Amino acid sequence: MTDRTEPLDTAGETLPLPDALLAPLAAPAPLAPLAPEAPLAPEPAIATPVLRPRTRWAGIVWGLVLAAVAGAGIWLASGDGRIAELAAWVQELSPATAVGYGILIIGGLLLVTGLVGLLRRAQRAVAARAGA
Repeated sequence: MTDRTEPLDTAGETLPLPDALLAPLAAPAPLAPLAPEAPLAPEPAIATPVLRPRTRWAGIVWGLVLAAVAGAGIWLASGDGRIAELAAWVQELSPATAVGYGILIIGGLLLVTGLVGLLRRAQRAVAARAGA
């Protein structure tokens, strides 16, 4: 069974489309011109300040943090025996010390997030002061 949508004749050939379908569409009637109304008054010119693109502080700060983490990872992987020393150090950690380091890492991430928030707030304050 074929999956065609065109009509087929008995010889398996497609049938020609009716001439009415092939005729070009009639052009629509032209629109009547609008009746003139009261002349439009020119809109008053409003002085809008030219806005500069904002500095994306979150991208800059998080980029620096991730670059520092990547640098530490490269330093760790490039030395002879550094990974083995790190594995031995991790195995010797007590559970309380491991939790303490985890809390320290989370605190560092919150510190970076707060720093980004402060930078954004200062940026908005400067923009509001310049706009006023």
